[in-house]
Amino acid sequence: MGQSHKPLFSSFVTRSSFVSFLVLLLIIIPLIVIICFLSFNSTTFSIEKTSELVEVAEAEAEAPTPTPLISSSQHNEASEAPTPSSSKQTSEAPTPFSSTNSRETSPPTLGQKKETTLKQKGFNEGFVTSKRHRKLQKIEASLSKARSAIREAALVRNLTSTHQDPDYVPWGPIYRNPNAFHRSYLEMEKVFKIYVYEEGELPMFHNGPCRSIYSTEGRFIHEMEKGQLYRTRDPDEALVYFLPFSVVMMVQYLYEPNSKDIAGIQRAVVDYIHIIANTHPFWNRSLGADHFMLSCHDWGPRASSFVPHLFHRSIRVLCNANTSEGFNPSKDASFPEIHLKTGEITGLIGGLAPSRRSILAFFAGRLHGHIRYLLLEQWKHKDQDVQVYDQLPDKVSYNSMLKKSRFCLCPSGYEVASPRVVEAIYAECVPVLISDSYVPPFSDVLNWKSFSVQVEVKDIPNIKKILMGISQRQYLRLYKRVKQVQRHFVVNGPPKRFDVFHMSVHSIWLRRLNTQIQDQ
Repeated sequence: MGQSHKPLFSSFVTRSSFVSFLVLLLIIIPLIVIICFLSFNSTTFSIEKTSELVEVAEAEAEAPTPTPLISSSQHNEASEAPTPSSSKQTSEAPTPFSSTNSRETSPPTLGQKKETTLKQKGFNEGFVTSKRHRKLQKIEASLSKARSAIREAALVRNLTSTHQDPDYVPWGPIYRNPNAFHRSYLEMEKVFKIYVYEEGELPMFHNGPCRSIYSTEGRFIHEMEKGQLYRTRDPDEALVYFLPFSVVMMVQYLYEPNSKDIAGIQRAVVDYIHIIANTHPFWNRSLGADHFMLSCHDWGPRASSFVPHLFHRSIRVLCNANTSEGFNPSKDASFPEIHLKTGEITGLIGGLAPSRRSILAFFAGRLHGHIRYLLLEQWKHKDQDVQVYDQLPDKVSYNSMLKKSRFCLCPSGYEVASPRVVEAIYAECVPVLISDSYVPPFSDVLNWKSFSVQVEVKDIPNIKKILMGISQRQYLRLYKRVKQVQRHFVVNGPPKRFDVFHMSVHSIWLRRLNTQIQDQ
């Protein structure tokens, strides 16, 4: 009786609401599933496209900007090409939240294709320039390390090098510093590489005389062309660049004898440097400071003067090493003039023992220049001890006269260089240098005063007195040092370590050590 009951209507409503709720669930849940499925597919597509754009943007942002060269047609093309970071195509690309569908994008126009090509070209040039810059930095780092090693070696003042060497250890007073020279030579053998430009055609390029008074010019060019020593085929790893033209061959093919017209030689040199500067980036990078030319002709300095940077900045390896005509010992290298009539040194090396040398001083040569004029005027046919000829008597051998003389007179001719210096060294005859403003070969390494006699032009009348004043003991020291220094002037085929070819390369190496190249 005290028990209460819920009304029937309330129970019915409750059941009815529950059923309605179940029906709604059965309808709504499938709709939600369908909507979610469609939304998921759309989102996946959008995310995939967004990730692709991010990868492209990152790749373009990391790409190096191309560095323009100092000059040439490549500079104009590079400066006009849009950089990847500023290209129009990248700036108009849809963002991750854009409703633009990539499948709806219109095909690229001709202008867009050209722009893409320019962009890719700029990217490629930038990549190459960046790689080249890194290689240059590596080269300069290796040179800096070599400089430090040589400076450290120079502190050792011993007369004998402290470095081990299976072939030869420099020693004695013929060197300014044997230890520093040896260390420098070994460093050169480790890192020095020369690139020979391939532009230019025979016979004036990649060629030179090997059987004449200019034989050292031809032999050096031919050794570099063989490519067995120091040469690299990769210009980016080179420390110096060789301009392989021969002034001797240019004179032979472009100069009309007695015409005094050298315009053809001028055009050949100027055009060649122009081609090199517009084909390769290396001349413009240093304005020629890491390039070298080589000439044994008297007109070598004049040929270089047609291109100001070649004259003032490049390394000029010259037989005519005359400081009064612009030769700069800090950047230019003196080159020995060697007269090889047969192309070989057979029969030229060696001479009589000191006790068997009966002639005090000897010279034979034509009247070339004012120094020889003074020498012939003062001494020709006037003294049996100082035998001076403008022409040797019949059946008298020039080489035999060298080999039985104590001192060999080496006066300059029209130009300062003379093959008689090396001829004297070959014959183990103490050279007597008579010249003005002449820088002897390898002077930065060799102490010429230790194995030669140097007479000023004004002292030509006193030559006999000067030479007679040298004691027997002092002469024997000079004689022994000439024999020792001889190895540095010998022409070998193929070249041997420390011979004239390697010493010439070492002179170029020292000039490159004095220069630091920075990529502009």
